[in-house]
Amino acid sequence: MLPIYAVLEPLLAAITNHPAVVLAAPPGAGKTTVVPLAMLDLAVLQRQKLLVLEPRRLAARAAAERMARTLGQSVGETVGYRTRLQSRIGPSTRIEVITEGIFTRMILEDPGLEGVGAVLFDEFHERSLDADLGLALARECQTVLRDDLKLVIMSATLDTAGVSRLLDGAPIIEAEGRMFPVQTRYLGRNPVERLEDAVTRAVIQALGEEDGSILVFLPGQGEIHRTQKLLQERLRPGSAEVVPLYGALDKAEQDRAIEPAAPDKRKVVLATSVAETSLTIDGVRVVIDSGLSRVPRFEPSSALTRLATVRVSRSSAEQRRGRAGRVEPGVCYRLWHEEETRGLVAHQKPEIQEADLTAFALDLARWGRRSADGMALLDPPPAGAMAEARQVLTRLGALDAAGDLTAHGRRLMGVPLSPRLAHLVVRAADQGDVELGARIAAILSEPGLGGRSLDLLDRLKGLERDRSPRGRDALRLAERWARAAGAGRVQPHGHADPALLLAEAWPERVAKARGKPGEVLLASGRGAFVEPTDPLASARYLVVAELGGGDARDRIRLAAALDPERLETDLAHRIETEDRLVTEPSGRLMVRRVRRIGPLVLGEKSLGPPDRKTLTGALQAEVERTGLAGLGWGEQAGSLRARLAFLHQQDDQWPSMTDEALLACREDWLWPLLNQVRALSEVTDRSLAEALRGLIPWDRHAQLDQLAPARLVTPLGSAAIDYEAEGGPRVEIRVQELFGLKQHPTVGGGRVPLTLSLLSPARRPVQVTRDLSGFWAGSWAAVRSEMRGRYPRHPWPEDPANAEATNRAKPRGT
Repeated sequence: MLPIYAVLEPLLAAITNHPAVVLAAPPGAGKTTVVPLAMLDLAVLQRQKLLVLEPRRLAARAAAERMARTLGQSVGETVGYRTRLQSRIGPSTRIEVITEGIFTRMILEDPGLEGVGAVLFDEFHERSLDADLGLALARECQTVLRDDLKLVIMSATLDTAGVSRLLDGAPIIEAEGRMFPVQTRYLGRNPVERLEDAVTRAVIQALGEEDGSILVFLPGQGEIHRTQKLLQERLRPGSAEVVPLYGALDKAEQDRAIEPAAPDKRKVVLATSVAETSLTIDGVRVVIDSGLSRVPRFEPSSALTRLATVRVSRSSAEQRRGRAGRVEPGVCYRLWHEEETRGLVAHQKPEIQEADLTAFALDLARWGRRSADGMALLDPPPAGAMAEARQVLTRLGALDAAGDLTAHGRRLMGVPLSPRLAHLVVRAADQGDVELGARIAAILSEPGLGGRSLDLLDRLKGLERDRSPRGRDALRLAERWARAAGAGRVQPHGHADPALLLAEAWPERVAKARGKPGEVLLASGRGAFVEPTDPLASARYLVVAELGGGDARDRIRLAAALDPERLETDLAHRIETEDRLVTEPSGRLMVRRVRRIGPLVLGEKSLGPPDRKTLTGALQAEVERTGLAGLGWGEQAGSLRARLAFLHQQDDQWPSMTDEALLACREDWLWPLLNQVRALSEVTDRSLAEALRGLIPWDRHAQLDQLAPARLVTPLGSAAIDYEAEGGPRVEIRVQELFGLKQHPTVGGGRVPLTLSLLSPARRPVQVTRDLSGFWAGSWAAVRSEMRGRYPRHPWPEDPANAEATNRAKPRGT
């Protein structure tokens, strides 16, 4: 009997009596398939539907099929599933197993979730962005509109206490696991050896040492196919069936991987992390773990989500290991050394902290929110990523200046795609070629559709010829997107250009050829390349759809050639024109007019020597482009800026000195300076300081030196005050120069004590204090004892508060 049955009765009681319940059950406990079926007859649900959320399409389909078999039915009767590519839902369906993204769209379209009695979040520990948002929206639905709605959060490894607190103290039900002993064997791995070679050797070793089928964890499709090829070359014919398993496979191929091996046969399943949790693969008692996974990493500067290959977390490694002990004692081979396990991170970061938040921000706007503040989220979205997401949506026209959803934004919400892809499809519809836009979106959404060519045009042709079940599903899906964007008008190819459609959605991915054949520079400022032999290498301009990671430059995985004339006409609204001041080798100043998209220069021409107005305008444009860093900040201006910044922290009636604040009022203080120079380098430290003084309110000039003096006056002179020091204004000074000082020095009208970094005669650190009188009365005795030993020719009085300040040594012989 599955372990979940031991807690089923208290679980159902908790669901009946509480709005939300947290269920912690390890892999193999049976929570995914047993709990929904057990809830069907709960009176509190009033025969309403149950939604079971899964992080992956493969897991959703497998869970639905297993539950249907338990009932002796076909999928689509009592139990059905719904994913982006497929749907098996019937009129009598009570349990719908859906992917997390599907749920987000469902609740946005119907905030009251009419007809739904409970929502079950399975494998919540994976912490996908859709799951986090889905739970937050479901919680608001429950508290505002549907107090009868039940929420069940199910997980294998999870901070159950944190989720319980998030849901106002939801009860926690814990199920014991049922796992047979698993022996762990560490094989290590030569870092210069190809992964597929190491995995192949481990599989051959495991086949020789152990019985049963083998589940191999690899980071991605490329490694799976290369390993499959090697195994087919090296294994004896008929010794084992080698099958891949990843999300992009056709249903028949996925089923082949999941089903038991034929009698007296062995199977080697090469899988991505899709096989870590929800899926059960019959007959597996050996696991080989490469220790790697592929996770999305969003890069705001290029608007790209890259798939990065990273070490697995300890929790993922344990879940993979547990797959070997589902049905009998098993063995897990790990391709790393045992001591390396301690260096693995405990858990991968939740997606909300690293993902592109553009769709998240648009969903919030559709929900009627401008921010995520106050929502039931375990981790808040990073403020910078949210700000960037809102800026992107504003540029797309989906949000207005106030952050509210526009008519165009509502139109994008009608197309179940990410905002940029939805924008691409809608723009294609406006140009009379909605089908083209939808097919491009399908290719960008589903890896491998249309073949392996780097040219988007070739992929589009390949998709049109594709007669596989996955290809047909993708075309049907594109048709649905086209109808949603084109208001029912699915049209044949018209005049839209694939490259221009990509540029509408991602203007920062326009690229220009440079240097060697195949080398390009993107409008984001990053370099990329295709192989010189690829037909795209001869294009003058490209728009890049997909990039592979690299340290200094990226490999282009999908792109479309862009006609230079169409770039000039159709993307004119993206092109900026500015006049730049340049110094020729002869030393003469000249003005060049530059046309660009971001840092990508499309063309430039000389306008000749600048007149005063042009020169000032060019200098102003240079400041607008590069900021304040190019100005001649020296000791005077830098010190004054730091002092004013300190005063602004104490009293916001003093001017702010941040770059943003100074640029906002640049016309008041900086532009007059630029009227007097011929280059930014001629703006002097002294003139900058005088200009900053002009920002001080006239009635506060006299207070500047009183409240924030530049130097601390001492009996022997003065010492500079560092207002930018960590922890507040700070002075480094020899301790002897403060003899005789009884009160601790302050700034800010006596409100802020200075941090005194006290130095020895050799200017080595002795003590740091913000309480000089306490130092004299306390730890000075120990410092004095040490200093007398090190510097015997210097005076070290017992009562320094009443001694005479000095910076000299005693005469010899005294």
